[in-house]
Amino acid sequence: MKKEFKQYFKELLGNDNACFDILHQRAYSYDATKKYYLPDGVLFPRDENDIAKILKFCNENRIIVVPRGAGTGFSGGALAINGGIILSFEKHMNKILEIDLENLVAVVEPGVINFNLQKEAQKYNLFYPPDPASMHFCSLGGNVSENAGGMRAVKYGITKDYVMALRAVLPNGEIIRAGKRTIKDVAGYNIAGILIASEGTLAVLSELTLKLLPLPKFKKTAIALFDDIKQAIDSVCKALSKGFNPVCMEFLDFLTIEALKQKFKLNYLIANAALIIEMDANEEENLNKNLNQMKDFFLQMGAKDFQIAKNEKEACDIWFARRNCSQAITIYGNLKLNEDITVPRSKLAELLEGIEKLALKYNFKIPCFGHIGDGNVHVNVMLEKNDLTQIEQGHKAIEEIFKLTIELGGTLSGEHGIGISKAPFMQLAFNEAEINLMRNIKKAFDPNNILNPFKMGI
Repeated sequence: MKKEFKQYFKELLGNDNACFDILHQRAYSYDATKKYYLPDGVLFPRDENDIAKILKFCNENRIIVVPRGAGTGFSGGALAINGGIILSFEKHMNKILEIDLENLVAVVEPGVINFNLQKEAQKYNLFYPPDPASMHFCSLGGNVSENAGGMRAVKYGITKDYVMALRAVLPNGEIIRAGKRTIKDVAGYNIAGILIASEGTLAVLSELTLKLLPLPKFKKTAIALFDDIKQAIDSVCKALSKGFNPVCMEFLDFLTIEALKQKFKLNYLIANAALIIEMDANEEENLNKNLNQMKDFFLQMGAKDFQIAKNEKEACDIWFARRNCSQAITIYGNLKLNEDITVPRSKLAELLEGIEKLALKYNFKIPCFGHIGDGNVHVNVMLEKNDLTQIEQGHKAIEEIFKLTIELGGTLSGEHGIGISKAPFMQLAFNEAEINLMRNIKKAFDPNNILNPFKMGI
């Protein structure tokens, strides 16, 4: 970073918002991948005009820019792997600009924390459905850039289903608008759709218009226990095809259940597989009816038990198991290679069977849990961090899991994104023509390749 470049940024933003000291470099050098890459500096834009001026200058001087939300990503998308500037929105661009009660939308800046929008929307009996596990910490700009999902996805969908419009700054500093505050809009290409899940490689998001929904008045939680994971999967597929419409449908496999029992003494989990279910409705009578019908159905399908939480405490106890899976499975190893592969629901049993065979082949534990309602499995290859041979074998197992996933009609990532972690495997999922098309889209937006380059395998 040349001295004159630093001076330009300090004059533009002030010394407090243009930071080139080692403390800021280190603070913004990592994310949830636990990989470390020092940036040359960290900039905190105050508004969209700051972003435009920063990008225009960086484009002219070929300075790499890496947009960053809260740094909670699991794919390395917000890491400055080739140096350059981290463009962080957490300090200033973190405001909820509007809650539009007539059109049921929220207008926010990219640094708004997901949970803060949830809280604000609830004041008006509304809610924003996408609820990633990191929602108390992750930013909405990052959610859009990664097309984040969450536990409510089986009923309510994922981030892309709630982005109505956005504003963004191109690498040359030009500002664009994509989408409208309308339910219907078929004028022109779907530029907003292209920017969603682009992981900050095409443009910098500066404002988001997000759809809100009326908040259901009642919800209840239940847990179903099975002796066989295939039986549980078959039950889910048939329940959804029969019209049951749960908000959440999560699963825990045998290894995850055993870890929860050992780590947290959750001895009520007497099963080889568990399903955690949440349903909502505006009429309590309808909710109870639907949940009891689901109970009868799952018991007919072979569930050994189906317990409906009687109160909020029992519901929290059930959800404790799901929310603490990651902590529990550390009994199997102190290094975790975790992936968020997704397959069609009908292929879940085949996927888990294949993963079990790989665990036997490589002789380590691979506990699985996740969003069974939408086919999204969190696969965890558990290793010892001091065993280099085992780590090498673990990465081979991950590649085989990716190959199996693609063969079953699945995808490399359901919600974590590609970033740098899965970039080497993009050739497994896409042919040369498809990769070249993505590269050409990148070049059209960012001909000088300054914006989050070398991510996503393109």
